[in-house]
Amino acid sequence: MRTGVTAVVPHPGNVFRERPRAACYVFNGYGKSVGLPQLAELGVLETPILLTNTLSVWTAANALVTHALERNPEIGSTGGTVNPVAGECSDAYLNDMRGRHVTEADCLRALETATGGPVAEGNVGAGTGMSCLGFKGGIGTSSRALTFGSGDFVLGCLVLANFGRLADFRLDGVPVGRELEAAGWPDRPPGPPATVEEERRRVPSRERMPAGPEEPPGGSIMIVVATDAPLTSRQLTRIARRTTFGLARTGSVGAHGSGDFVLAFTTADLEPAYPSEPVLVRRTLVEDDRHFGPLFQGAAEAAEEAIINALFAAETVRGRDGHERKGLPVEQVIEILRRRSPSGYRG
Repeated sequence: MRTGVTAVVPHPGNVFRERPRAACYVFNGYGKSVGLPQLAELGVLETPILLTNTLSVWTAANALVTHALERNPEIGSTGGTVNPVAGECSDAYLNDMRGRHVTEADCLRALETATGGPVAEGNVGAGTGMSCLGFKGGIGTSSRALTFGSGDFVLGCLVLANFGRLADFRLDGVPVGRELEAAGWPDRPPGPPATVEEERRRVPSRERMPAGPEEPPGGSIMIVVATDAPLTSRQLTRIARRTTFGLARTGSVGAHGSGDFVLAFTTADLEPAYPSEPVLVRRTLVEDDRHFGPLFQGAAEAAEEAIINALFAAETVRGRDGHERKGLPVEQVIEILRRRSPSGYRG
């Protein structure tokens, strides 16, 4: 059992009654997320977001409904229904996913114990059994502080990283994955680095083949973007799309079997479920290069850094049937960056 659940709670109030404006962007729809059609149609979140493994996503959605019903007695009686939003990635290589070990109680506990402040990364929550770019993956976060005009805003990003092959892994533009493959990773112990060409001659080509049928090269990623900038759902969609540039920088090519989903929301000017007036007045950020340029750049950078942080934070895990996913060999990666990084990496 190598699995879990991660809760993203937009604000400490009642999310059903005070709804964040939100958007979703599906880069590759190979996934089983719940609630995205209504989110795209109405542009608001009605529940927190839960992330878990593929075969537990419906358990997570059910828990979100339970959570909302307990706090809103009008749902399904005097009021309307509720739209739960849950996302998933497959942790089947390390986890007995058929056992569906994530329970509704686990999901409710995640919702009830969510706190602000620094977010745990690596092998935590939904990230417990995930793999990324040939290594142990999981949860990663990053953020950017933005100042433009008279406003100061923050854009944060959380990822559930579970995609890609070792050969595709890039960091700061350096083909780190290929360098590690050429050095015989993971079979060769750490040692003085050789040149890529020297090691390619040493390592038989069969050892550099892509993953076999047991480990398809697809995988998936869930990206959650949160900001306090006053944005419409359409504007949030534009920002969500830019996270895929950060995803690509780490080595993703959007493989056939990779479900790549982005959820974005703002905590500014929450939408009331029961407005007292028929017309709402809302702030909206002006759409020009001075304002959206930093948001676009921040979204791309934060997504890239969150994925890298997930890799650096994750540790080796042994899972079902003796499968093992090793953590990133940090010292070797740093040495490769020092030799190859165009920005002169200093560690």
